Amino acid sequence: MQIARRRLLAAGAGGAVLLGTPGISYAASRPQLTHGVQSGDVTDRGAVLWTRADRGSEMRVELSTRPDFKHARRIHGPALTEVTDFTGKVRLKGLRAGKTYHYRITAEGERESEALEGSFTTAACEPADITFQWSGDLAGQGWGINPDFGGYRIFQAMADAEPDFFLCSGDFVYSDGPLVETVALPDGRTWRNTLVDEKLKVAETLDEYRGQFKYNLLDENLRAYLAKVPMVNQWDDHEVTNNWYPGEILDLPQYTEKNVDVLAARARQAFAEYTPGGFDAAGRIYRKIAHGPLLDLFVLDMRTFKSPNPDADGPTGQILGAEQLAWLKRELRRSNATWKAIAADLPIGLVVGDGTGAQEGVSNGTGGAPGGREGEIADLLSFAKREGVKNMVWLTADVHYTAAHHYSPDRAVFQDFDPFWEFVSGPLNAGAFGPGKLDATFGPEAVFMKPPPAANTSPAMGYQFFGEVGIDAETEMFTVSLKDLDGNTLFVKTLEPAA
Repeated sequence: MQIARRRLLAAGAGGAVLLGTPGISYAASRPQLTHGVQSGDVTDRGAVLWTRADRGSEMRVELSTRPDFKHARRIHGPALTEVTDFTGKVRLKGLRAGKTYHYRITAEGERESEALEGSFTTAACEPADITFQWSGDLAGQGWGINPDFGGYRIFQAMADAEPDFFLCSGDFVYSDGPLVETVALPDGRTWRNTLVDEKLKVAETLDEYRGQFKYNLLDENLRAYLAKVPMVNQWDDHEVTNNWYPGEILDLPQYTEKNVDVLAARARQAFAEYTPGGFDAAGRIYRKIAHGPLLDLFVLDMRTFKSPNPDADGPTGQILGAEQLAWLKRELRRSNATWKAIAADLPIGLVVGDGTGAQEGVSNGTGGAPGGREGEIADLLSFAKREGVKNMVWLTADVHYTAAHHYSPDRAVFQDFDPFWEFVSGPLNAGAFGPGKLDATFGPEAVFMKPPPAANTSPAMGYQFFGEVGIDAETEMFTVSLKDLDGNTLFVKTLEPAA
């Protein structure tokens, strides 16, 4: 059995080659950028740039509105040290709205590394067409980078649309999902995973959590996509461990560290180091990202403040927490954007169990009056109706199939809200599941869904999905397209803005 481990192998007089990162050579005195470049949390005036080097060095950036980098602005970035696993970020300010920026990043040590290039476009101050994509779940359920399958090839189809940004709805890594070299498929084929040491067991140490991100960034499709498409990251459960909640003590033999709070702290640090944005200025994962007069994106954190899963239907159940809920209400009321997209890492009306008598998601599964975590959502929806907050659209992933849900008080047990849509997409490269059962509390209807034929259907069967949103500058229409692995459109819904 040959396993591609994260180690250096001799490659003649020219240095060595890092397995899993094709084409990157390592000379003794020259730093190398090992996992590509990214931009994130791009607004009309700012952005964050990211990279990682193979050793101690300093991050350098050239920034220009011209692809030939003439008259480029040169920026001295942070030191790339062991403290952050040699990752670094540069926060750009004072950018021009509605402009495409080209950037070139190097690491400077005794010598300067080869440069890697990327680009992004800032949001416009005037109405302009917007295209963005969302999905989640990468390398889950034993399905990792398979070169025979083309790696994470869904990102090739996603790149064709040249979106303004990509919203990762969580589970960008599977820290609790070890991989094996081969998996036998039902049709007689064999799935072959690229392997590194960190993917041979569940992540527990900080370095093991870092390794989850490094593994995914070995994929050429993903690196190429992220160099051209800014990220908006949120986290869900698998950045830490399956279905986790604060205060949980694990009863799983594969973990030597049983305290989930300890694991979550390590995972949060790795998440901060390996995503270009991921946090606001106050260090919160929940944040608002403005994209001009047509769109405000509200990124939620439905993990950090979550009540225990066994008590999901109890009187103290929560999914957002008082502080985040108050922030969301305040920012929704202040928003002047036509559309308010709510980036939720868990769906509202799908019943997602976590063992006997426990619920993982928002729904408590009873289909009655709001209870437990549903209370916060009921409070938010009533607030939006009372304050005249219009044009809220919910976007999520998590459940490993794609669907369009319409929520209406006419079908609901709880009726104090305006109708709205929730769109579900994913996975990107993970096992496909579903469909889930809908809870009647908020009156959801599955207008469309595309589940797989069996649980944990492999990516080789094609049940991998992403969603794409287009906002028209002239009509202000909000069009959602649910797409498959190859970019084929499965469902389209165009929403008219309410006055």
